[in-house]
Amino acid sequence: MDGILVALKPTGPTSHDVVVLVRRLAATKRVGHGGTLDPFASGVLPLFLGRATRLVEYHLGDRKRYRATVCFGASSTTDDLEGEQTPAAGPAPDRRRVETALATFLGTISQRPPAYSALKVAGRRAYAMARAGESVELANREVTIDSLEILEWDDSSPERPVAILDVACSAGTYVRALARDLGEAVGSAAYLGALVRTASGPFRIEDATSIDHVRAAAASGPSKLAELLLPIDAGLDRLPEVTATRDEVNALTRGQFVRPSSPVETLPDQPIRVRDELGRLVAIARLKDGHLAPDKVLVDQAAASGAGRA
Repeated sequence: MDGILVALKPTGPTSHDVVVLVRRLAATKRVGHGGTLDPFASGVLPLFLGRATRLVEYHLGDRKRYRATVCFGASSTTDDLEGEQTPAAGPAPDRRRVETALATFLGTISQRPPAYSALKVAGRRAYAMARAGESVELANREVTIDSLEILEWDDSSPERPVAILDVACSAGTYVRALARDLGEAVGSAAYLGALVRTASGPFRIEDATSIDHVRAAAASGPSKLAELLLPIDAGLDRLPEVTATRDEVNALTRGQFVRPSSPVETLPDQPIRVRDELGRLVAIARLKDGHLAPDKVLVDQAAASGAGRA
């Protein structure tokens, strides 16, 4: 059971809960995910099964896209709907004022993570310290907001207007913090009322599979569940690739450096996808002194020895 399952996480369970479920359904311990979603959030959660778990690191920097519901007129201790709310002292903003403020968040910005986050301070989780009533000081981090626009504006409650935003950003961006800072920027307060991840790198919500569908496929047998999986290197088209001969593949599986018989156009030390003559992904390598240096070998020697055979 090797491949990538683009799951549609519902609100409620944690990302780890979804991983545990898929481990059980797929009867494998080798399942990881490509970026945590808070329990109240939903949307795209890429899951990596079997050999695909070895390629998760190449997705950790994938840019994300969200549909974020920002509620103005109050702040929250957790910067989202689950915290204790305090009404804002200033007047509620109108749509024009919010649109003007959005422009100030574009590009690379310095962001203060929420106190209720999984980041560690002196070895302790920030959220555990915050829940214990301790003061939490988290260092600002640089994040990048690629685009930010209002999709919908609801001012039916004038003192508590709500904006639904489309947010495209770098990995590591806290959308809760973005909502909080946006409220401050318009002289009011705001918190995140709902969050849907619409894309994680190349994986889009339109292509995601609901948990109910995953359950149904698993109930029909392993082959049906396997049909939901993308290839282990799906979404890694940005990485160059090279085809290796059977002898070259065998050498790579033994950890040897190989001078490729096919040309490789890449920068030194950049990951390269190595395929055998049947098109199977057999390794991730890097070019060093004109040789392919194996970084991750994805087949064993017995499987490699069959490369190129009919």
